[in-house]
Amino acid sequence: MNFSDSLKEKIDKASPVETLEAIARAYPGKVVFSTSFGWEDQVITDMIFKNNIPIKIFTLETGRLFTETYYVWNRTLERYQKPIEAYFPNLELLEGMVSRKGPNSFYESVENRKECCGIRKLEPLKRALSGNEVWITGIRSAQSLNRHDMQSVEWDEQNKLIKYHPIFNWSLDEVKAYIAENNIPYNPLHDKGFPSIGCAPCTRAVQPGEDFRAGRWWWEDSTKRECGLHTHNEVVEK
Repeated sequence: MNFSDSLKEKIDKASPVETLEAIARAYPGKVVFSTSFGWEDQVITDMIFKNNIPIKIFTLETGRLFTETYYVWNRTLERYQKPIEAYFPNLELLEGMVSRKGPNSFYESVENRKECCGIRKLEPLKRALSGNEVWITGIRSAQSLNRHDMQSVEWDEQNKLIKYHPIFNWSLDEVKAYIAENNIPYNPLHDKGFPSIGCAPCTRAVQPGEDFRAGRWWWEDSTKRECGLHTHNEVVEK
């Protein structure tokens, strides 16, 4: 699937808001944005909601989120008065895993952790993305070493759609500045050393000098600290 020349020009030269508007026009009703209510996602949520861009926003409700994440979720709904669709794990799959292995099996092995992520995140994600053509994310290139070789526009082979990262080249300082300037609600855990926030049992604060995602699945080898939502894919022809 290719982007048109006009969309290529938007992505190369226009602002994130202008590009989001152009993509929404080019793929009407087929563009979705996934939020986990972190800094970057709150920026993009603001761009979409404030400018009334027809892009559906959804989140994955894993059942193991921080209280602070639920707090910013409610604050965001109150601020914009627009829906954020929640996708829950398949109950039968979740009950089976927890019944067999207990609630914290993910600490025991990489395989168990990936099984948990698969049930709580990947399967609901597939349902959320089904029938759509473009998936918007809050990924930035500086977030971890295995994201440096990604591009702002990619083809997601696993889910068979285009992925676009509107603030891919933004620095964290730019993200924070946008949030401050626009008075956007954000997760208070960010002020306590949590730059990347996932499920509560799998996330800790980052220590000075550590990688951006060092607090995610910290008990595992650093090369394995992805849940499978964002695998590196080939660049889309534009």
